Amino acid sequence: MKYLGLEYITVIAGFLLLIVGLWGIISQKNIIKMIISFSIIDTSIHLLLVAIGFIRNRTAPIIDSSVDKLKAADQITDPLPQALVLTAIVIGIGITGLMLTYALKLYRQNKSLEINQYKSLKW
Repeated sequence: MKYLGLEYITVIAGFLLLIVGLWGIISQKNIIKMIISFSIIDTSIHLLLVAIGFIRNRTAPIIDSSVDKLKAADQITDPLPQALVLTAIVIGIGITGLMLTYALKLYRQNKSLEINQYKSLKW
């Protein structure tokens, strides 16, 4: 069996986490479990973005004596996917905190976290 590279394993793990998160959102009725499923999907998207931005045999985007300045574009990786993932992590933490705050407010009002017991949310 041929060895899979780390980027392929990361893509597979990202898709598996995406499937687990989607399954959690669809099948769970507890609001906290649904929020955890959203966070799993968020993490899977981060993994996929990093795996797609990975290029084998390239170095960090730091121009120093080990990188030839004339061939720097061929020797370094693009830092944009990494910067986008860092920004997405911060945004994801904020959104998760906001969802947990709403879940706490709903629990204080209705004394339940089961989505089926909220009659006011139905059309």
